[in-house]
Amino acid sequence: MKVGGLLASYLRWHVVYRILSIIIMMIILFGTIIHLLEPNQFPTIFDGIWWAIITTSTVGYGDFVPASTIGRLVAIILILAGTGFVTTYFVTLAATAVAKENEFMEGKISFKGEHQIIIIGWNGRAYETITHLSKLKPAIEIILIDESLEHNPLPNKNVHFIKGNPSQDHTLKKANVNSAIMALITADQSKDELTADMNSILTLLAIKGLNCNIYSIVEILTSHHVNNAERAGADEIVQTTKLSSYVMVNSLLSHGMAHTLLKMLDHLKGSKIMYIQTTTDLINQTFRDVSHSLLCKRILLIGVKRGDESYVNPSHSFLIKAQDELLVIMD
Repeated sequence: MKVGGLLASYLRWHVVYRILSIIIMMIILFGTIIHLLEPNQFPTIFDGIWWAIITTSTVGYGDFVPASTIGRLVAIILILAGTGFVTTYFVTLAATAVAKENEFMEGKISFKGEHQIIIIGWNGRAYETITHLSKLKPAIEIILIDESLEHNPLPNKNVHFIKGNPSQDHTLKKANVNSAIMALITADQSKDELTADMNSILTLLAIKGLNCNIYSIVEILTSHHVNNAERAGADEIVQTTKLSSYVMVNSLLSHGMAHTLLKMLDHLKGSKIMYIQTTTDLINQTFRDVSHSLLCKRILLIGVKRGDESYVNPSHSFLIKAQDELLVIMD
């Protein structure tokens, strides 16, 4: 039973390790045999092992050579058997490396790291997000989950691709969602808006079910699904259709505004526009006074967030309270 158990355990090894173990045992065996057969030519077992390694690798230094007929027969057997195993080992090793690389590119390899950002869906928004994120935070790990892609579209931008349905647990577990810090769910615009939003909310429920602490950002296309996304646990909702309509209206009323807004947003991408917590010295001051105080530090105050309400460019007499967050532009 013990022999059978060891054999079963051995057979479970990867083929590379099995071939390597055979090569090691063969080198030690033949090195020992040649030392015992010709102690004058091979004074130590290590000399015999050295000769076996050089012989199987076909290097052939010639510093140790069998002198007797039996020694040469042993060498012939080692050359016929050992060289074949060594060649097979390196071929298998190369094939395994290529297979692993192909599996990685095809999204079949699980992610093992931590503190990653998961992005759901491959589209123009995902591409721009990943590109900007890679420039702002080059060291961050980005996991792209998509079901339609055949290969990793951005292998040179620190992106780990997972192919699969993002609403299924086994796909999310391959992305190690339990260790992720943020998830961005983009809408699938190949589907109609209602179906795309339902799929996004279903994916959000799956993610939150596996990691309730993850910060989730969801792209929603229809306004009446915003409440459903909030109920599903979305920490932040991006209403793409509404944002686009605002830009279009401003362009209709003021020509060239779309280009200007795009330039402004491009300048503000990343960490230049943010919320900061109100400090003690700013409490109970007016919006005008706080704005002037921050301008002296080269910080532009845009608005105030109070609970669930946001006030953009409020009146000058608007009082800042302790729990307020200040929306600012800063370097």
